[in-house]
Amino acid sequence: MSNHTFKLDKDQLMKQSFDQMDIHLQGTHYSMAQKLALTCRILFDNGHDSGLAGQITARAERPGTYLTQRLGLGFDEISAGNLLLVNEDLDVLQGDGMANPANRFHSWLYRERPDVQCIIHTHATHTAALSMLEVPLEISHMDNCVLYDDVAFLPKWPGVPVGNDEGAMIAAAIGKKRALFLAHHGLLVACGSIEEACMLSIAFERAARMQLLAMAAGKIQPVDPALGREAHDWILRAQRSAVGFAYYARRSLKNNADCLE
Repeated sequence: MSNHTFKLDKDQLMKQSFDQMDIHLQGTHYSMAQKLALTCRILFDNGHDSGLAGQITARAERPGTYLTQRLGLGFDEISAGNLLLVNEDLDVLQGDGMANPANRFHSWLYRERPDVQCIIHTHATHTAALSMLEVPLEISHMDNCVLYDDVAFLPKWPGVPVGNDEGAMIAAAIGKKRALFLAHHGLLVACGSIEEACMLSIAFERAARMQLLAMAAGKIQPVDPALGREAHDWILRAQRSAVGFAYYARRSLKNNADCLE
């Protein structure tokens, strides 16, 4: 039995692990619409339900268009077949019904961030509760470091985000980061894939829940910045997001097989 790895330093071991992930970790073969519908069901199952509040969108093939859920349906009712294709003005190009008027800020963010392929905004319970305190999200645990130094904070609530001013404000506030914490509101995640956006949304709500629990017990201590960034890059790999999404999809499909139709 070889023990050559015992002579490698941490950087070498991490690189070796990344190389192995590239080979062995495989994602899913769902269509874009199916991934978006699965994301709605997964988030519903993981504490992101808030009635009809929240929006999930993904860029479509045609520039200036994206898929989103129909206003009037909860996350637990979304399927690949009832999604809408809309343009930047929220005109419905395919499907029945209307998009959430609050999707307007998604259009602003997609314009500002060509790297973003999926945007998720929810009023998850613990995130919403923490937002009432007007304090930033604190990332101080290894599991949450996928968001380390990657969450902007908007301390001013702009009201219902259906205007262009709110769209410009939100797009500016998130900057180049993957997530935004909106005071008196909720979370926003903007990522390069549906899978990554789904995983970061789950991580965001878990981090908010842990922060509330920790604050009730004492003062939260920060992690070493260098180690926080190291953990961020370790967790935030496309392959890890893909297999993480596949895991949550398998869990959800046990009770939500209809979402693929």
